[in-house]
Amino acid sequence: MESTEVTCWETAVLDGGPADGLRMKVSDRPRVIQVTYPCRVEAAPPGGVRAEAVHLYRRDYTVTSEPLRYGFDIASP
Repeated sequence: MESTEVTCWETAVLDGGPADGLRMKVSDRPRVIQVTYPCRVEAAPPGGVRAEAVHLYRRDYTVTSEPLRYGFDIASP
C-alpha cells in the first residue's frame, strides 16, 4: 500500500458568497473548493436526514503566492 503524505500546505482565502473571508489550509492547490451550509428543516424526518446548500469557490489563477484566493461561483449548483 502506498502512502501519499502531504508535505506542503498553503493558506487560502474565500472571496464572496456565504463563506466570504474564510481562511483555510489547502494542499496541491485544488481548482475548486466546495462549501456546504446546513439548511433548516421544518419537520425533521426519521433517520437523521438533513439538507445542505452547496456552494463552489474557484481558484483565482492570477494569484500565485499565499494566501491563494478562491472566488465564489454564483452560477454553480
